[in-house]
Amino acid sequence: MSGLPLMAVLVGMAMVFLVVPLILNFYHAGYLVRRSQELHHDQLGSVPRLGGIALVAAFGVLELIITWFFPGQSSPHDRLVLVSASLGMFGLGMWDDLKPLGAKRKLLVQVLIASCVCFFGIGIMSFKIPFSGQTVHLGNWGFVFTILWLVGMTNLINVIDGVDGLAGGICLMLMALLAYVGHQTGSFELVAAGMAGALLGFLWFNFPPARIHLGDGGAYFLGFQIGFLSLVGSHKGTIAAALVATLFALAFAIVDMLLAILRRGLRGLPIFRPDRRHIHHRLLEMGFSRRKAVLSIYAVTVIFLVMGFLAFASEGQLVPVLLGIALVILLFCAGKLNFSREWFAVGRVLGNSLEIRQQVQYALSLTHWLRLEGTRHASLESLWPNLVFVVQRLGFTSLSLTLADGVRLWQKPGAIGETQCRRRELRGGHSGVLELKAHANGSMEKSSPGQGFELEVRGLYDVAMLDPKVFEIISELVAEGWLTATVSWDDNKLVPLSFSSKPLAMGRPRGKIGALYPR
Repeated sequence: MSGLPLMAVLVGMAMVFLVVPLILNFYHAGYLVRRSQELHHDQLGSVPRLGGIALVAAFGVLELIITWFFPGQSSPHDRLVLVSASLGMFGLGMWDDLKPLGAKRKLLVQVLIASCVCFFGIGIMSFKIPFSGQTVHLGNWGFVFTILWLVGMTNLINVIDGVDGLAGGICLMLMALLAYVGHQTGSFELVAAGMAGALLGFLWFNFPPARIHLGDGGAYFLGFQIGFLSLVGSHKGTIAAALVATLFALAFAIVDMLLAILRRGLRGLPIFRPDRRHIHHRLLEMGFSRRKAVLSIYAVTVIFLVMGFLAFASEGQLVPVLLGIALVILLFCAGKLNFSREWFAVGRVLGNSLEIRQQVQYALSLTHWLRLEGTRHASLESLWPNLVFVVQRLGFTSLSLTLADGVRLWQKPGAIGETQCRRRELRGGHSGVLELKAHANGSMEKSSPGQGFELEVRGLYDVAMLDPKVFEIISELVAEGWLTATVSWDDNKLVPLSFSSKPLAMGRPRGKIGALYPR
């Protein structure tokens, strides 16, 4: 029996090496559907978000082999729930990869799938305090905690899937941990080992520079499986070392997600809205290459993974000590990477957020209006004055938009002095190049009679734009507003937009498009 996990690893790896090349060939030949708007990827249309298909194929073959030859490896009931719910999560994410669904709809379906898992008797029914041994029965709250756990894990993996190889590598480590847990508890050892092999093969294609991405389908599939396998490995519904071990292994990612939710909430942004302030983005801004950034996070995750193994092996007895060590490591990383000032200056962050929220809410309403205006125009030339109106109201002093057939420029009369500038190549330049400017601290503006409406805009919003953080957020919202307004001009053939472009379907209903940046 000792060679079975290795066999599962090889089967999972072999399936990925077989399926991924087929996906790449079909995709680049144009046989597979492409998502209409790849807003947050620089390599427009060149890297498919279909890696989840290969992982599902590996999982399916593994399940067939286990069912036929090793039926005693896990309960048929638990196996049926795992297969059904995992495929449901994959289908939801795959749908979103092809056609954006919107965060609220996805969350609702995720809750429904997690509720079905509870309905079939799998969940957290009691809580065993690791270091005291005392058991707390949760009653109906157990269903709530189970849903939160499964939905949280599903989305957590999707959140960290923001740079090539990051989510795949972290999931590989977690599957190795869960294979060990399965070996000790007698549940789903071969499934976890096989998925570890599949992820090892997938990293061959996904490590920077990636040839294929997980996509939401792959991330949801893996995240749910990690949540489910840790639940089943937690001694028949009691929160014990398996869940605690998983939390330790994901400590760095959990901190990153919690900070993202706090950051967006305080600034008045939707909490599910992607941005470029995750830890991996910060590393890239500091000059790390993609490979170095990913390997750096791998190194920290390995430390937490070892702590997860220790938490499980000690049956939770070492948890208090490990928590202290984990806190020290997080504080060390925060100081070393210059995150500590932002992470822990709570009072200053709250004060700044109250000033930012009003400006952000106003910008969101204007960009939503711009999106609606995009359904009413016959060309981008006629939509241009609406973009000018938006940036004017938000306090920008200059706007430049470059499309395939020319450049349009607007500048606020009388604006002089130092400026801050943000240039964005939208969808790798396919949807144009947008350049926005606003006053910087210490700048001056020359006023003269007769400027009328232009000068009336000056005030709260122009002053707020002096803050570089506000300028960054608002310029990003304007860029996203322009992208969502031009959906009708996207023909899926990667033809660059021009001012003379005509919409494909005037007034057709459209879903949410996503964001400019990865998670």
